[in-house]
Amino acid sequence: MPYSPCCFQGFQWEGSPTGRTDKLANLNTYITGDNPNAAVLVIHDVFGWKFPNIRLLADHFAKEANVTAYVPDVFGGETLDYELCQQERYKEAGVEDFMKRNSREIREPQIFAFAKCLRERYNRVGAAGYCYGGWVVFRLGSREHNPPLVDCIISGHPADLTEADIDNVGVPFQMLAPEFDFTYPTEQKLYTFQRAMTAGLPFDYQHFPGVSHSCLTRGDDKRPGERLAMIRGKDAAVRWLQQYLHPK
Repeated sequence: MPYSPCCFQGFQWEGSPTGRTDKLANLNTYITGDNPNAAVLVIHDVFGWKFPNIRLLADHFAKEANVTAYVPDVFGGETLDYELCQQERYKEAGVEDFMKRNSREIREPQIFAFAKCLRERYNRVGAAGYCYGGWVVFRLGSREHNPPLVDCIISGHPADLTEADIDNVGVPFQMLAPEFDFTYPTEQKLYTFQRAMTAGLPFDYQHFPGVSHSCLTRGDDKRPGERLAMIRGKDAAVRWLQQYLHPK
């Protein structure tokens, strides 16, 4: 269904984030919303926790899914050049070395501790992650956590996702997958489907034709279809959070 102009008017992608910053579980964090019972942990991509788009996305989650949204800094205060990343000039931005400094082994314990803090405070907790955050949410939703750290996850154009991550997911999961994605190729998409069919879990796959990696947070209106994909991705994530963080 095509989007009408009102969809763009209601999506404040070029506005100013309305939340606040604080420290939680020793991580600097952007916080928005005030629901005392339901929260969503948003794990940012390589643009980092200060990137306006990820904060605006968290604002939408807070308002439309009726949750308190948290965007912690999982890169230890380090940021990459926004412009280079937006232009996909990743080598010039130093992404390879940056990822080594922010590997699973280094960042997982901090992120798990953050999620445990939210679990202690809220009755229901979800997790949404994009690019770098895409593999993180699978780890947060892993069967290894007993009791579970989160009640549902959303993974958008995931980077560094492994078959083991997919095999071990233990909560309802949603995939937001651009057609062209060097970090989440066709073979891995097919593997996700195969495992989802036998996982015994609710599973939702959203395909975004004609767009590429990072479209769901970059939302570049100069790239055909990307702004519409970003809006559709936000809407799909909101519905997923509504369903599993406010069960009836």
